[in-house]
Amino acid sequence: MTLRLAAFAVAGAAILTACSGESDDEGASSPNEKSRATPRLVVAHDGGLRVLDGKSLQQVADLDLDGFLRLNSAGDSRHVVVTTDNGFDVLDSGTWRESHGDHSHYFTATPRMTEIAFEGPKPGHVVVHDDTITLFFDGNGEAKTMPGDALADGQPETSDYQAPQAHHGVAVARADGSLVVSRGDEDSRTGVAIIGADGEEIATDDRCPGVHGEAAAGDGVLAFGCEDGILLVRGGEITKVTAPDAYARIGNQAGDDRSPFILGDYKTIPSDNLDDDEIERPRKFSLTDTRTGELRVVDFPASYSFRSLARGQDGEAVVLGTDGALYVYDPATGRQIARHQVIGEWTEPAEWQQPMPLVEVLGGTAYVSDPASDTMIALDVLSGSEIARTSLDVDVTETVAVTG
Repeated sequence: MTLRLAAFAVAGAAILTACSGESDDEGASSPNEKSRATPRLVVAHDGGLRVLDGKSLQQVADLDLDGFLRLNSAGDSRHVVVTTDNGFDVLDSGTWRESHGDHSHYFTATPRMTEIAFEGPKPGHVVVHDDTITLFFDGNGEAKTMPGDALADGQPETSDYQAPQAHHGVAVARADGSLVVSRGDEDSRTGVAIIGADGEEIATDDRCPGVHGEAAAGDGVLAFGCEDGILLVRGGEITKVTAPDAYARIGNQAGDDRSPFILGDYKTIPSDNLDDDEIERPRKFSLTDTRTGELRVVDFPASYSFRSLARGQDGEAVVLGTDGALYVYDPATGRQIARHQVIGEWTEPAEWQQPMPLVEVLGGTAYVSDPASDTMIALDVLSGSEIARTSLDVDVTETVAVTG
C-alpha cells in the first residue's frame, strides 16, 4: 500500500470511528469536567510509570510496568507512547479537552495503559510532526505512521514504509504525504532520503555520517544531526550545514516549529578515541539558523547530557548543566538570558540508561529531576521561581509533559 492510499484508509477509519460515538478511551475512565486544562507530568522509572499533576506535582497514578521504559509525546496533549522491549504501548494520561467551535470543555480521569500496541523489533524513535505520529523500528527498518489524533479511537491503522536496510534510524512523515527517513545499515548510518507519497524517492543525501535524531524548526524545516554538522530538509531539497570542527557530533537536537533555530549538542571527540567506560562531557552546544545555514557554537560554563536540552515557550534555548543550574539562552544570539541554581552538582553516568538529572519544559514551566535526592522540581523558566517540588521514592529515567 502506498503512503497516500494508506493515509486515505486511516482517515476513513478515523471518520467512521468518530461518528460511532464516544471513544473507547474517554468512555473507560469516568471523566470529570474541569474549568481549565489540567497539565500532567508522566515519569518513567525502573518498574513503571508515575503520573503527577503538572502544577502541584502531586501523584495522580502509579502504574506497574516491567523493563526499561522510554517516553515519547504523542502530540495530542493527552497520550504518551511508551517504548518497551516488544514495541510501543500507549498511555492515556487522563487529561484532555473537547473543542466545540468557539469554546472547549476540559476533562480529567484516572490515567491508564490502553490496549493500543505496535509490536516490532528494537523500537526506536517516535516523531510527531505535521499532526502525524511516526514510529521507527531499528530491528527491521520499518516506519509506521498514523494521524496525530488517531490514538483516541482505539487501535489505529497505519501507513507503513520499509527502509532498504535495518538500522538505528528515524523517520518523519509530513503533511504532503511524503516521508523523510534516515539511511544506513547495522554498521553505519550515512544520511537521509525524501520519499514521496507515491513511494518514489524524491531526493537523497549521504553527507551525514552517523546521522542521528531529528528536530523541527519553523516553516516546516527538519534537521538531522551528523558527526560533522547537520542536514536540513526543506520541501524537496536537502542541504548540508558543515560544523567548524572536523569532527562535531550533533546527535541530539531540540526544535521548536515556531522558531527558525535548532538547539543541538556538540561533541568533538570521536567515540573510537574514548575508552569503553569513558564518555565525552561536552562544554559547548550548537545553535543553527535554518534560514541561513549559520551554525553557532556556544561555550557553556559546565558540561551537560543529552537529557539537558529543551526549548522555552518563546523558543528560548534551555540547558541543564552539571553544575546543577538551569541556563536560558537567546537562540538568535547565543546570549545567556538567565541562570537558575536548581539542584546540586552531578556527573553524567557512562551508561545512558542510568538515572541522571533531566529537564522537561511545558509552556513557561521547567521540570527538573534530581536523582541524588529523588526529587522533582517545577520552576518558572525565565524567573527561576519555584512552583512546586515533590519527593519520589523512585529514580526517574525519563519524563513527558502533556497539556491536557
